[in-house]
Amino acid sequence: MKKTDDSSEFSKVTTKPKAVSLKDLAASLKLSPTTVSLVLNSAPSASSIPTGTQDRIFEAARHLKYRPNHIARSLRAQRTHTVGVLIPEMSDGYSATVLSGVEEKLLEEGYFYFVVSHWHREEIIERHSRFFVERCVEGILAVDTPQQHQTFLPVVSISGHDDTKGVTNIVLNHEQAGMLAIEHLVKLGHKKIAVIKGQSFSSDTEARWRAIQAAAARCSIPIKTNLVSQLVGTNPTPEPGYIAAKKLLAAKADFTALLAFNDISAIGAIRALNEAGWRVPEDVSVIGFDDIYAAEFHNPSLTTIRQPLKEMGCLGAEYLLKRIRENLGDEFPDDVTVEPTLVIRQSTAKVKK
Repeated sequence: MKKTDDSSEFSKVTTKPKAVSLKDLAASLKLSPTTVSLVLNSAPSASSIPTGTQDRIFEAARHLKYRPNHIARSLRAQRTHTVGVLIPEMSDGYSATVLSGVEEKLLEEGYFYFVVSHWHREEIIERHSRFFVERCVEGILAVDTPQQHQTFLPVVSISGHDDTKGVTNIVLNHEQAGMLAIEHLVKLGHKKIAVIKGQSFSSDTEARWRAIQAAAARCSIPIKTNLVSQLVGTNPTPEPGYIAAKKLLAAKADFTALLAFNDISAIGAIRALNEAGWRVPEDVSVIGFDDIYAAEFHNPSLTTIRQPLKEMGCLGAEYLLKRIRENLGDEFPDDVTVEPTLVIRQSTAKVKK
């Protein structure tokens, strides 16, 4: 009995249809591959191509189910148009606002990006950095993330304070920020000011604390040890601020104003003060830092030191792309400083006599 060879039939069933190439698409339209490529990639020079021709190209691409081979194109051009973004975590506060600025600028410039969170764990930061290199990103944007090791990739660090060769830091003028906060409270008559410091791992903690101390000294306001509490843990909610304020209350610290490390911790602190029977701002004024979206809509609305987070994200992405495109070696700034502003709302008031 003759054996039936089903291999050819099987191959007919399982063989995938050949993908349509750019040359195939151009040939079907009787146009040059260059013309088709300019239109499909929305190149500036495509504006000189008649609208009717552009419509034909898009229609043919849909009909033939053309898919551009980005990998092949990247290999030819030795460009991926991709950057990596390192953030501590994705929450409604600092990171999300900075990232909105980063995203806006990168999308505007036609760049794709990977975003990864590390929760301030050094081994994860190192692993994600390798991940970026393996995926051929053209540069790295680090948000509140230590950058202590030199890399061959362009790196821009937002809220970074590491003096690392090859890294551009986008930093706030903390000296001015500290002065704005302390002077505002002093003008309201406050002389007993408590402070909630940031977590030990946060990039801004020490710079902000030194600025507050310097501003207090200039205004002849002593900040005693028992008036200082510190945020602990990586929880991005108001809970660490709530706990820090509870510690101040448990120590029976005598203060009429509280300067918190950020708005999230200020909101948690207000909850602790209210539970203890303290009214804000009648009994104690509270001032935050950052001016996140929730600050204006909290009850009471939060007086805060605004750092332009979204603008810092845009600026960081802009400097990174500039370094990528112009292939800058040592011709880049080590630090780019942005200025804070005081936003006065309802959580601060004149000291109660």
